Amino acid sequence: MLKINDIKNIIEKNSQDLTQEFKRLFHGRGAVYPDWKFLTIDSIDDILSVTFYFECDENTETELFEMLKEFIKTTRHNTIVLQRRYIPKTTAQIIAGELKDNLYVIENGIKIKINLLSNQNSGYFPDMKIGREFVREIAGDKKVLNLFSYTCAFSLFAISGQASSVLNIDMAKGALTTGRANHHLNNLDTKNVSFFPYNILKSFSRIKKNGPYDLIIIDPPTFQKGSFAASRDYEKIIKKLSSLASKDCIILACLNSPDLDSQFIIDIFKEFAPDFEFVKRLENVKEFVAVDDERALKNLVFKKRDA
Repeated sequence: MLKINDIKNIIEKNSQDLTQEFKRLFHGRGAVYPDWKFLTIDSIDDILSVTFYFECDENTETELFEMLKEFIKTTRHNTIVLQRRYIPKTTAQIIAGELKDNLYVIENGIKIKINLLSNQNSGYFPDMKIGREFVREIAGDKKVLNLFSYTCAFSLFAISGQASSVLNIDMAKGALTTGRANHHLNNLDTKNVSFFPYNILKSFSRIKKNGPYDLIIIDPPTFQKGSFAASRDYEKIIKKLSSLASKDCIILACLNSPDLDSQFIIDIFKEFAPDFEFVKRLENVKEFVAVDDERALKNLVFKKRDA
């Protein structure tokens, strides 16, 4: 069993090259450390952000935070925040220091607003870093459709990669408002960026009007009560791709369900969008190592076949 001192050694090793940029220091979620699957520790500039995904015993928790308080005495950090994701509708705890207003993370030079006092999603999904890098690399002069855009991080990287336009679609108006603010935070021109609070499954005709699109990003929740279940609804998106896509369209199809593997998406494309061919699966961020890679994030790239 991994001991507290072992975790200290891991985060000290991973802290040797810290900058203002986000970095995961300890990743228990991938089950590499079976007794610590509940725990992640992130560096966000001068903040140490700790998340518990389920409860641990009181002695372990006390010992962990005693270690972290000692740890930050020798690092750039001056604040420790804890999110207890297993407790619904509770606020995060500030264990040490204080939080400034208007927080953001930095990823490859791009700023993304976050709310660390929320006990749910902070506004930023760090495991998608390589997917966003991929989008920035290929976005030049492309018309981009960003489905399930949330706070529009993909849009930030597409526009910074010189996309000609981006259409962000998400049901959550608040997330889109944050997405617009993220563009302004990075001094990105939103003249060719749109933000629409549509129910995607009911709005294909409206989405199609702005097409065809050269790059389509599909990054849905695994399950969102009353609106989307990947196991049932992912195929509904794939069935519509041919009517939305340009002749050279590239698709980034994302899935973060531990119970649905890469082949699940590949098979849906084969059945419902055979004019697209599978190109590759993007690697995951190395700090997010998992015992079973198919239970981790899947980012699959497809390209429309030559006519």
